[in-house]
Amino acid sequence: MSVVMQADYDLETAINRIVEQYQGKPTALIMILQDIQTHYRYLPRAALDLVAERMNLPLAQVFGVVTFYRAFSLEPKGRHHLCVCTGTACHVRQSSVILDCLERKLDIHAGETTADGEISFETVNCLGACALGPLVTADEDFHGNMTVARIDKLLKKLREDTAADREAQA
Repeated sequence: MSVVMQADYDLETAINRIVEQYQGKPTALIMILQDIQTHYRYLPRAALDLVAERMNLPLAQVFGVVTFYRAFSLEPKGRHHLCVCTGTACHVRQSSVILDCLERKLDIHAGETTADGEISFETVNCLGACALGPLVTADEDFHGNMTVARIDKLLKKLREDTAADREAQA
């Protein structure tokens, strides 16, 4: 079996399993998309085609949900995902310094993923924890009162976690 065919088979098997978990109910579309995104770190076009087919939904409806919610991504995300809050409370506490620091250290801009596919980051208007600003989330863990020195420690930990995961898989 070719690599492409194997990849297609794996995708189809994964999508079938996820859709079946929710009995293909249209009311579960968002949860199904969340599970797919967790599995692939984004929503591949072929996966969306299969979801629409398996759930008997128009592809436009599936894309409508995907493009409406900012949490969904049609582009691959890194293994680790950072969000920098740029809301008013974080902004006045110098979140722009944290943003600049991440862009320099990762050599990417907000909304991008590092060349090695390990880290992506974006900005969000508010994370709902204004007293902790400037606030950064790393893989959904909140890191408040962020400083440049704490960014260095956070990035080091993320890279160490990635190296440990790779060693465990080997």
